[in-house]
Formats: sequence, C-alpha cells, structure tokens
Amino acid sequence: MNKEERLVKQITPKSEDFSRWYIELIRRAELADYAPLKGMMVIRPYGYAIWENIQRLLDRRIKATGHQNAYFPLFIPESFLQKETEHLKGFSPEVAWVTQGGQEELEERLAVRPTSEAIIGYMYAKWIKSWRDLPVLINQWANIVRWEKVTRPFLRTTEFLWQEGHTAHETREEAEEETRMILEMYREFVETELAVPVIAGRKTEREKFAGALETYSIEGLMADGRALQMGTSHHLGQHFSRVFNIRFEDRQQQLQYVWQTSWGVSTRLIGAVVMCHGDDSGLKFPPQIAPLQVIIVPISLGNWQETVLPLAKELRMKLQEQGFRVHLDAREEYTPGWKFSEWEMRGVPLRLEIGPRDVKQRQIVLVRRDTREKITVSLEESRARVSEILDDIQKNLFHLALRFQQENTYETNDYREFQEIIEQKRGFIKSYWCGRTSCEEKIKEETQATIRVIPLEQPEDIKNHRCLHCGQPAKWLVYFAKAY
Repeated sequence: MNKEERLVKQITPKSEDFSRWYIELIRRAELADYAPLKGMMVIRPYGYAIWENIQRLLDRRIKATGHQNAYFPLFIPESFLQKETEHLKGFSPEVAWVTQGGQEELEERLAVRPTSEAIIGYMYAKWIKSWRDLPVLINQWANIVRWEKVTRPFLRTTEFLWQEGHTAHETREEAEEETRMILEMYREFVETELAVPVIAGRKTEREKFAGALETYSIEGLMADGRALQMGTSHHLGQHFSRVFNIRFEDRQQQLQYVWQTSWGVSTRLIGAVVMCHGDDSGLKFPPQIAPLQVIIVPISLGNWQETVLPLAKELRMKLQEQGFRVHLDAREEYTPGWKFSEWEMRGVPLRLEIGPRDVKQRQIVLVRRDTREKITVSLEESRARVSEILDDIQKNLFHLALRFQQENTYETNDYREFQEIIEQKRGFIKSYWCGRTSCEEKIKEETQATIRVIPLEQPEDIKNHRCLHCGQPAKWLVYFAKAY
C-alpha cells in the first residue's frame, strides 16, 4: 500500500448520516472490521485495547465487592434450557445449536451460550447445601452467541464479549440489595470511566429479562438522540433455583430455595463511547479507557532526527514510567500534518508536538482532542501538565455529554406534543404512565418509543397525574425514547 493510498480519507459527517458515520469511523479507525460470517465482527487491536481497559477497571470494582471470577462451559444441553420454558422462550429465536461433534451426531443438541443462567444453575445445585455456603458471588468474562437478524458492530452482533455475574443468596432482601448495588456500580463505572451520563431505573414487565423478578438497567443517550441500554442487573428471585433445585438448609434446618441475581455489560460499551463522544473529525476517547492517552509527534524539519527525536524519545520514556499509555509517531513517510489528522481521527486525548524551535526553547506544545486548545509548556513542567490536562479532558467529556443529555431531555404529558418530540427531536421524554402493558405497547406501535426505565425515585404527587396515552391515573413517572 503506497503513501497516497494510506492518506486519511474523509468520513461522512455525523450530522449528515449518523449511521454511516458510525460504521465508517469504526472501520477507518481500525476498531473493528466485518468478519466473513454474517453478523460477526473482528475486534482489531486498537478496539480490543479499549475492551482491555474496560475489563481492567470494571474487574477491579467487581472484586472489591467480594465477587470472584470463574469460567463455565460454552455449550449448554438443550434439556437444561427446556427445564426453564420461559427462559427458552425468551431466547429461542436467537440460540445457535450444535448437532454434530466430529463425525458423530450428538444425542442431544447443545446450545451455544446465549447466557449462562441454565448451566450455572445446574452447578450451583451441586455446590450449595447449607446457609453456610451462601452467598455465592461469581462473575465470568466470556463470549456470547445470539443469532441476531439485524447487526451493527459493537451494538448488536452475533457473537460479542461480556461479563456476567451470577449470585445466590439466603433471602429475597439480600438478592435485591445485590441487584441494586450492582446497578449503582455500573452507573458509577460508566459515568466515571467512560464519561457517559446515564439514567438508572427499573424495566417494565414487558421489557424485563425472561424469567426475572425485576430487571434494572442504565440507559445512555447517544448523539443521534437514541437511547442505548448499557448494562442490566436482574433480580431472578427463586425462578431458576426452583427449576434447577438449588436448595439449602437454612438456620432453622429447613430446606429453602436460594434467591439469585445475574448482571452484565458487554462490548456494546465501546459503541456507546464512539456514539456519545465522537465528532465529524472522528473519535474522542475519555483518557481512562483510551487505547493511547498521549501521542507524540516530532516536527520533521532540518536535522530533526539528531535534534528533535532524542528529546521526543526521552519524553516518551518518562511519561511511560509515570504509567501513561504513550506512542511516539516517528514515521518518516508521513508529514506532521497528516499525523495530526490521523491521531485526531483515532481519538487520542492529548497530542504532544515537538519541533526544532521547541528543542531550543526547552518547551513542548500540548493539543487537546476535546477542545483543540493548544498549550505551550516548559519541558520541566510537561509531565505534571500532561496529568492535569488528561484529568480535565475526562471531566470535560462527561460534562459535555451531560449537557447534551439535559438539553435533549423533555417533559410532557400531552400525547400530541410527545409524538412531535419523538419524531422531530428524539431524546429522552419524561412522562406519566398507568402501568398497563396495553398502553405501553400502543405507544410503541404509534411512535416507536419504548419505556427505557422507571426511575427508582418517584414523585410524591404521582396520584395527581394521568397516563400520557389513556388518561387513567398514573402509576409511574417513566423515561421514554427511541432506542437501539
């Protein structure tokens, strides 16, 4: 591939065609590419580095709450899924089946893991015998296969990566506490590390996980005004424990069924970061999860290899010693301007420019990706300033996204106005709902909007309000949106 072929190609502006911008950007920035199998993707090193950072930061939180990592089989016997008919009904259209192993036809079909409640339930029934064995707090990092009809890189693919926590408890109250605690952990993680503000709450009966007592989720608002479910936490009650006979002898020596939870986030989070923060020039990564936090670009003028490059290498080494993810782009075949554009498109939070004049004056130029502000600092203060600026970029990206969310969150109980907002503006709409599934389904049919969450905190005067659609007394204040 010659130099001309590798020059940065124009990306469709986000405002012109959001969907096309998203696909082009993911491929052009080398986050992922299409695999030769329908609906599947290859996560390239630059994209996988984001997942590694997400995994590292979240895994630390999961372990801090007392959970341990384990691994369960990829294949699940069909009989396990059939034991839980409601669960199978919820996933049967998406399940991939294995019918042959080697040259032999299998006696029983094996499902390729769409989620792991069934196989984990079987194992918990073997392990749990007494209240002394509880709680069981296990998480696994794994791949999942769901035979999706419509796919989009990171957001919905036939195979994806995720973590799934599965816990067992003595009481309903303990399981509920676990479910809410994980919901809060997800909220804090996504807002702190991904700089994406979210709305947390409970799902409706129609939207909850098949077989769950309650489902909670965090919902982010993407730059095109659509909502994205970014993580879920399920209170499974005793549904699976009764199916798989997960019982324990309680403190009064009576046999009881355990109370269970399950929860997870996936590589969908990478898509959320792209859609929430990116602009017409490309990606904008929060420093905490960026594959590279700092790119050093030496200005190739004169005898720069003898004057500029040694200083650039020294700076790279010192920043790496501080723990920053740094890359020095010393390629000779590209101009500094091309490199500026390339790394801006790739979303590196901070660019360091060093030229012959900077060497003489013992200074460097820092360029922020979020604001494009240029800051000249002395070499002596450069390392401290890099740390300060990266912290500020992380905070600024969150505040920009939060402002967008607030400016695109509406409140109305007039159905005609609701329809106009959904059609013309999108975004979140706070409104009142009677709690009936028939109303919920009618609103979706007429507007394509769904109830994303029921906020955990409800107005004290809820009884004074009426349902948006039918006019009956309201039961909940909810968030509606069109969603991915």
